[in-house]
Parts: sequence; C-alpha cells; structure tokens
Amino acid sequence: MSANMVEVRGLDVTFGDTRVLHGVDLALAKGRTVGVVGESGSGKSTLAKVLVGAVPAATGQVEVDGVDVVGAGRAALRAYRRRIQMIPQDPYSSLSPRRTVGQALAEAVDPVRARVADHEELIVSWLERVGLTADMLHRYPHEFSGGQRQRIAIARGLIIDPHLVIADEITSALDVSVQAQILDLLAEIKTAMGLTMMFISHNLAVVQRVSDEVLVLYRGQAVESGPVERIYADPQHWYTRRLLDADPGSPGFSLAS
Repeated sequence: MSANMVEVRGLDVTFGDTRVLHGVDLALAKGRTVGVVGESGSGKSTLAKVLVGAVPAATGQVEVDGVDVVGAGRAALRAYRRRIQMIPQDPYSSLSPRRTVGQALAEAVDPVRARVADHEELIVSWLERVGLTADMLHRYPHEFSGGQRQRIAIARGLIIDPHLVIADEITSALDVSVQAQILDLLAEIKTAMGLTMMFISHNLAVVQRVSDEVLVLYRGQAVESGPVERIYADPQHWYTRRLLDADPGSPGFSLAS
C-alpha cells in the first residue's frame, strides 16, 4: 500500500469553458499537513471539492486513502466521504440554528439517529478537548463567539476520527489573537491524533504555523511546492515571493500567541 494518503496526478477541472485547475500534482504522506495557498480564484477550494468527491475531474488521477475518486461509483463515494471531513470557513452558516451543539455533534457521529444521549460521553470529551465545557452541550450556535464556533466545527469534523481533514480558510474571519489560539489547538490535536490534513489559506504566515509542506496555486496551476522551510527560506516562483511579501513583517512574521 502507498504511504501517501493523497496522490493527485495531472488533475484538470473545467466548469463549462473555463479551466479551473490545470495539470495539478500533489502527494501527501499519511500524518503530514500540506498548506494549499493562493489568492481567491486560484483553485484551492475546487481542489478540496475534488478530493471529497463533490466536483468531478475532467482528466487526471485522484487517489485518496486508497480510493480512486475519479472512477468511484456512488456507493463507494458515500462510504469514502465519511472518512474525509471538511472544517468550513464559516461555522455559523454550517451549524443549524435550530440544533444544539450536542445535536450537531451527534449528527456527525450518527447522521441517521443523531441522539445526543447515545453519544454524550464522546461529545463531551470532544467539547473539552477543543477548550469548551460540558455545560455548553445544550446551547445553540448564536450563543457562542466566532472563535468558539470554530472550535465546535473542529470537534464536529474530528469526532468520527477521519482519515483526512480539509480545513478551508478556517481562521480568515477571526482576529489575529483568536487565529493563533485556533491554530495552536489544531496543531496540538494533529500531533495527538497523527492527522493527515490539507490546510487551505490565502495567508502564507498562517500556513507556516501548521504545515509540513506547501502547494502554491496560481490561476489553477501548481507553480511551486515543497517543504515549508524551503518555501519560506528560498521561494523560487515570483508569485510565491509576492504572497510572502504581502504578509506583515515577512519573512519573520508570526501570529501573536
């Protein structure tokens, strides 16, 4: 079996007459995190949607967790999607205002029955693991701050012990101090669980904090990739250098703890 959780080769994606991704390659080993960076419209979210089987590839090969995503049928994709979890950019819109936090997490564990009582011990343990408390189980999303909602989204994404986690711009709506807290939390859980993760962001400073490797997308093409240390110390592509220069205090920029 391959040591890689994700293998993408020659991926093309088109929407109508528009080519959104062109010739993208990516290899992500198990237990590693790749930061996928680029400006809006570069193809980051489209790549994520291909990996979860939500967007078809025009050409190329996509294998995730031993599954041929391009050639898989509906039944195979349904089973596969349980092993791949996305943490959304906006947890408020992804959480039903009519469901308590406990109900949201119970639904992640068992989408059919979603009974809090059946999974309360697991749900409480995950709330506490992301820095929340057991008494928050019965509260509704509007009762939480943006940072707390993002912690809930992380718990919901990880509670079923997925094989691959895709975090899509999860700190972009948070202020810098809260960003740092969320990134520290994610790094701690990643280490404890041995997570394989794709971390999508337009911000290279954020990516540096959580990633082992970096993939830079520009207008649908992968223009640079490699270990995070090399990318930051010696970027080869002008677009990577531009992204780095856009970060405050680059290259020594760091988020406040």
